[in-house]
Order: sequence, then C-alpha cells, then structure tokens
Amino acid sequence: MGDNLYPRARHLLLILRILGILLTAFSLTMLVPLGVSLYFQDGEAIHFADTLVMLAVAGMALWLPTRGAGTELRARDGFVVVTLFWVVLGLTSAIPFVLSPTPNLSFPDAVFEALSGFTTAGATVITGLDQLPPSLLYYRAQLHLLGGMGIVVLAMAVLPMMGVGGMELYRAETPGPLKDEKLTPRIIQTARALWLVYMGLNLACVLAYWAGGMGLFDA
Repeated sequence: MGDNLYPRARHLLLILRILGILLTAFSLTMLVPLGVSLYFQDGEAIHFADTLVMLAVAGMALWLPTRGAGTELRARDGFVVVTLFWVVLGLTSAIPFVLSPTPNLSFPDAVFEALSGFTTAGATVITGLDQLPPSLLYYRAQLHLLGGMGIVVLAMAVLPMMGVGGMELYRAETPGPLKDEKLTPRIIQTARALWLVYMGLNLACVLAYWAGGMGLFDA
C-alpha cells in the first residue's frame, strides 16, 4: 500500500497543478469586462478587478507549490480535472454577480446564472436584463461564448505551453465515438483550429447584426 501512496499523491498534485493553471488563465478573462466597465463607466470595474485578483491568487496558490508534480495525465485524471474545473468555474464565475448590487443576486442564483452561461442553456434568474450595467451584460455574453465551445477545449490550447499534455482532457470533455480522433496531428493545433473557426463564426454573426442595423455593443 505504501508503494502506491507516492504515485497517488503525485497524480493528486498534478490535478491540483492543472486546476491552478486553468484558474489562473480564467482570471485573465475578467480583463475584458473590466475594460468594458471602464469604457462605459458603469461602476462595475472594481468588482471585476476584485474577482480577477481572487481567482489569480487562488490559481497561483494551487499552481506554484505543485510545479514539480509531473506532466503526464492519465485518463482518470482527465475526468477528474474536467469535473473539478466545471464545478470550480461555476462557483468562481458567479463572483461578479454576487458583488454587483444591480442584479442583487444570492449566491445560489449567481451560480445558476454562471452555469447557465457555461452550459449555453440560456436560462436566467435576472429580471430586467435591459437595466443591467453594460459590463455585466457583456460578461453574461462572454460566459456563453466560452461555454459554446467548451472552456476545457480552450484550456487545451494553453496547457501544452505549460508542459502539460491535453489529450486526456480532450477525451474527457468530448462526447461520442470520435473523441480519439484529432483534426490535426497535435492536440494543441486541434484546439486552436477549433477556436479559430468558432471565433470566426461569432465575428461573422456580430458583423451581420451590425450590418442589419443593431448597435455594435448589442451586436
């Protein structure tokens, strides 16, 4: 039993390391709604800044002590990372909704709102969406944008730069019988190709709405 203790501990540390990397990377997404808030001066910038700092500190606290935990993920590790990441994201991405006085959401309602975005369900517990600050409206759209492709697929484009393979995360995140097939020889190229196509389609939709007479921000 003692011989198996070290490998198990090593895999646990690797899972925590990856979770820390992903949480730190996700904290950077708060820069965009923060910038939107500063542009519109809607008073929400401090809430996104606080969220960014909290997520970055939590991510670094998991990442830095586990830097030497290794790089090779097992299939079971991939499932654990994906599950933990969705749970952690659902909780932490609710923070801006909780901090903002405008929607006045309880923590469970804020988590529901965040997970509704990541799962692209589209459901909401917020009444009077048109009265929300622009940065919060954008933040809701950003959650749907990230959830549309899958935040883990985005993470696969980041992890190889940190020396961590992403194939097991790809298998854990992707449904159906094609999970063992890749569009390109390297998983990082597959992730980037998927996101390039996805972002291109989103940009085309924005331009189409804008050309149809909608304001650029609404588009």
